[in-house]
Amino acid sequence: MVITEISDGYPSVIFVQRERICICSFSRFLFCIKPKLFVFRKAVLNISTKEQLINEEIDEKEVRVIGNDNEQLGIMSSAQALEIAIEANLDLVLIAPQGNPPVCRIMDYGKYRFEQSKKEKEAKKNQKQAEVKEIQMSLNIDTNDFNTKANQAIKFLKNGDKVRIKVRFRRARELSHMNLCEDLMAKFLETVAEYGATEKPAKLEGKNYMAVVIPKAQGNTKKAKKEADNS
Repeated sequence: MVITEISDGYPSVIFVQRERICICSFSRFLFCIKPKLFVFRKAVLNISTKEQLINEEIDEKEVRVIGNDNEQLGIMSSAQALEIAIEANLDLVLIAPQGNPPVCRIMDYGKYRFEQSKKEKEAKKNQKQAEVKEIQMSLNIDTNDFNTKANQAIKFLKNGDKVRIKVRFRRARELSHMNLCEDLMAKFLETVAEYGATEKPAKLEGKNYMAVVIPKAQGNTKKAKKEADNS
């Protein structure tokens, strides 16, 4: 075995496999020695997982093999499949262990995991955690304040947030006017109905009459959020 440098500037390894001279990138570091077979691995990162076995970890008697370009290579022993992967300077990955026979794919597993990690990070970055905003009203709220609070609730819903609507009873005697409270809540929910739906029926909790409104369908929410950002 000889460690040398190829034209791309990265160190590589030249070794003999079954009377043939093979070249393998040294980034596929560390090797597991088998008779006349060197399997070079990326030792810096443990890229195999409990869910997916790769390379020499696969000890199935027979496997169905899919090539790097999605071509069907047929059924063969896992040792034969591993040799094909090594000759292509790629990895053998067990993708369907429950298959009959199990299915393996030849790919650059390190690159695959890197791309998957990037996608997961990007999705997490773009994922917005919905917040619960709160709108409070009194039973004797005037028209201007009502419209202001309704517009505020609509803005929250456009942004993808839940809104808790709360009508506060300041005095115990106001509890005797539940019909007025119910009418006020119904009017408010009707005003924001285009942008949100009631999650649960309104109910009395202590001295507060409350309802929670959730944004409408996600597709409409994204469109509405863009409108909200422009407003």
